[in-house]
Amino acid sequence: MVTIKTKEDIRIMREGGRRHAIVMKKLAEAVRPGLETRELDALAVRLIKECDTDASGDASALLGFKPKGAKRPYPANICVSVNEEVVHGIPTENNRVLREGDIVSIDFGLKHKGLFTDMAVTVPVGNVELKLAVLIETTKKALMAGIKAAKGGKHILDIATAIERVGHSGGYGVVEELVGHGVGYGVHEDPYVPNYIVGVRGVNVALKPGMTIAIEPMFNLGDKDVFVGEDDYTIITADGLPAAHFEHTILITKGDAEILTV
Repeated sequence: MVTIKTKEDIRIMREGGRRHAIVMKKLAEAVRPGLETRELDALAVRLIKECDTDASGDASALLGFKPKGAKRPYPANICVSVNEEVVHGIPTENNRVLREGDIVSIDFGLKHKGLFTDMAVTVPVGNVELKLAVLIETTKKALMAGIKAAKGGKHILDIATAIERVGHSGGYGVVEELVGHGVGYGVHEDPYVPNYIVGVRGVNVALKPGMTIAIEPMFNLGDKDVFVGEDDYTIITADGLPAAHFEHTILITKGDAEILTV
């Protein structure tokens, strides 16, 4: 069921979203060659606590969260996905040392006063090949295109169309197995927010003021096919080529959407 948030809910989500963005910015700035992914997870815990200036009990929304269909709860505080890992890389179990030329996606949800926001960024590790820098920038551009399309009175299809158009114009594989989603009262809520238009018409929900959704394009440098790794969480490109991922939580209004995770 699609939910409409109250004014108080939105106030709390704005507050949580600002903290979320601060933590994410500092995590992204910490990325460097030689850093271990498990170090990013530990840093996230410290930063969330530091940003919780009024002792609200802010915490990662991922640790212990069990998505629908998952075999076990997620065992880390954030997702850290490197190169061919599209999303949901487990930094504590599958520790990787970041190397010059890698790209890394950082993704996590924040729980603040009982409400949730979701956010992701992809950043280069040191100097990267031009094609990877362009992949990152194009995926970020697709996120902003999707947000621009998310006006009150429009539909989920408008978001999907805007994102897919950017992805295909760059020649990228647009991941279909994973989608954006509603967020706020839970980590994942209705509606689904796909990044592609085939099959969307059946879930083409109207965008109404007060809805809060997470838009998250995932583009592969190669084709769109992916598979689930042996840890039952990490999503990996089938051809082994790198992928990029960006995400914001937004509020639907009567006009332009408001980005909450800034």
